[in-house]
Amino acid sequence: MTRAFRRRTSYSRSIDRLRFRASVDGATKSGCIRDMKLKEILTTLLIGLPLFVFAVLMLRNPAVDLSLGFAEARVLGRVATNSGSESSGSENGFSQLSNRDKLIGGLLIPGFDEGSCLSRYQSSLYRRTSTHKPSSYLLSKLRDYEALHRRCGPHTKPYDKAVEQLRSGSTVSLTECKYVVWMSYSGLGNKILTLASAFLYALLTNRVLLVDPGKDMADLFCEPFPEKSWLLSNDFPLVDQFSNFDSKSPNRHGNMLKMNTLNMSLESLPSYLYLHLAHDYDDHDKLFFCDQEQALLGRVPWLILKTDNYFVPSLFLIPSFKHELSILFPQKDTVFHHLGRYLFHPSNHVWGLITRYYKAYLSSADERIGIQVRVFESEPGPFEHIMDQILGCTLKEKLLPEVDKEGFSSVPSERPRVKAVLMTSLSSGYYEKLRTLYWEYPTKTGEVIAVYQPSYEMYQQTEKKTHNRKAWAEMYLLSLSDVLVTSAWSTFGYVAQGLGGSKPWILYKAENMTTPDPPCRRAMSMEPCFHAPPFYDCKAKKGIDTGKVVPHVRHCEDMSWGLKLVHHEDL
Repeated sequence: MTRAFRRRTSYSRSIDRLRFRASVDGATKSGCIRDMKLKEILTTLLIGLPLFVFAVLMLRNPAVDLSLGFAEARVLGRVATNSGSESSGSENGFSQLSNRDKLIGGLLIPGFDEGSCLSRYQSSLYRRTSTHKPSSYLLSKLRDYEALHRRCGPHTKPYDKAVEQLRSGSTVSLTECKYVVWMSYSGLGNKILTLASAFLYALLTNRVLLVDPGKDMADLFCEPFPEKSWLLSNDFPLVDQFSNFDSKSPNRHGNMLKMNTLNMSLESLPSYLYLHLAHDYDDHDKLFFCDQEQALLGRVPWLILKTDNYFVPSLFLIPSFKHELSILFPQKDTVFHHLGRYLFHPSNHVWGLITRYYKAYLSSADERIGIQVRVFESEPGPFEHIMDQILGCTLKEKLLPEVDKEGFSSVPSERPRVKAVLMTSLSSGYYEKLRTLYWEYPTKTGEVIAVYQPSYEMYQQTEKKTHNRKAWAEMYLLSLSDVLVTSAWSTFGYVAQGLGGSKPWILYKAENMTTPDPPCRRAMSMEPCFHAPPFYDCKAKKGIDTGKVVPHVRHCEDMSWGLKLVHHEDL
C-alpha cells in the first residue's frame, strides 16, 4: 500500500508539472503586456496613496505631531497589559505619559539640566498624580523666592557684602538680603523634615535659605533652586564654629534673652544669632515662636538654625504668620507634601537605587503596600510582639489577606491579583517571617503576596554615606506605595507619608514588650508630628495647651504631647 501510494503520488506530481509548464508557455505572450500595465498601476498607487493621505492630514491640522501616534500606542499598550490593576496604571507602574504631570502641578519650573538630576522631571512617572493641588499663591511665592535666591545666593554681590559684614564682627547695618543658615544635624529623616521647616520660615520672612552640606547632603539631593546653589560655601566665616553650637552656647538667642542683652536698637544687635530649636531647647529658646521675638529677629541679617524638630505646626500659631500661611496652604495638612516634593529630588546615584528596585520588584504588582518598622528598643530584634502587631494591624484593617492554614482554599485563578509588600527595617526578621507566611500558605482570597526588603543595616549609621543613600532610597520607595503602614515616632515614616500624600496606618509604640491593643490606627493627616512643641501663650505669658488653640493644630496620634497640622474639615 505504501509503495503504491508513493508511485501514484510521484506520477501525479509529474503530470501537474507538465500542465503548469504548458499553461505558462501559452499565457506568456498574451499576458506579458497586461502584466506590465498592472505593475505600473500598482506602483503608482503604492507611491501616491500615502502622499495623498499625508497631504490631507497636514491640511486638516498643520501642527500635527508625527510621533504622537506612536507614543500613544506605546502608552495604551502598557495600560492594556495591566487593565485589572487600579493602582499601578500600567505594566511598568507608570502614569500614562499623555497625562503626565512633569512639573508636579506647577511646583517645579522647566529649564533645569535634566541629565544632572534625572529625578526632578521623572518622578511623575513613578507616582500617581496627587489629588492635592498647590495654591496659586504658593506657586507665586516659590517663583518669588527663586528670584530672591538668584539675586542673593552664594557669591552674588549682596551675599559677598553680607558675608564681609559677618566676618568683620561689626554690629548690624542695613543689608540688601537676609539669610537663614540650616545646620546639618541628627538623622536623615530629621534632616529632611527640619530643612522643609527652615524653608517655610525663609518664605515667611523673605530670607534666603542656605544649607550646611555636612558630609552627604550634596551626595543625596539635587539642587532645588535655579542658577544658584543652596549649599553653604566652605569659606563661610562661621563654619568652624558649627560644632560648638549647642544648648549651652552663650550667643544663643534664648540665652541672650535670658541675660537681657538684646533689644530692638540696631546698635545692640549682633550680626548673627544662633537659634537652638533642638529637642533639648529651654523655655527662653522657645520664645522664638512669639511675635515679639520675630520682630526682633527680622532685623538680624544672619540666623543660624540648629534643630531636629519639624516645627511647622507652631509657625501656624504665630499671629503675624497666620494670614500668609492660610493663603499659602488653604488645605493645612499639605505643607510637607508640597514643600517636600519641591525641595527634595534624589541625586542620580540614589535615583538609580530607587528606579532599579521599583522596576525589578514593584512595578508589575496590582497594589503596593509599604510597611515601615522602627523599634525603639536597646536590642536589635526581631521581637515576637512586634511581628504580632504588624499582622494584627494589616489583617484587621484588611490591608493584607488572611492565609488558609487548613488547605481549603480554592484553586488560584489563572491571573491572580498580586500585592507587593515593601518592608523597611533595620532588622530582616520581620520581612523573613512575613515572606515565609505567604509562601507556605495560600491566601483565603486567592491573592498572591510578594514580600521584599531592600536592606537591613542592623543599626542606624547616621554618618555613613552608603547607609544614608539606602535610607533615602527606601523612604522614597515607601512613598510610592498605594497603602502605607508606619511606626510611631519615626521621622523615616513621616517623610514617606508626606511625599506620597497618604494617611498611613500608624503602629503604636509598644510598651513593656507587649503588643498594643489596638495595634494601629489611621492617621488624621499626612503631616509629620512636631515632637517637642512649646506650651506657652506669648500674649498672656502663661502655659497653655497649644494643641487646642486652633482647629487645624492638634495633638499627634503617636505622641500625645506632639503637635501636627490637620485639615479639620476632613475630621
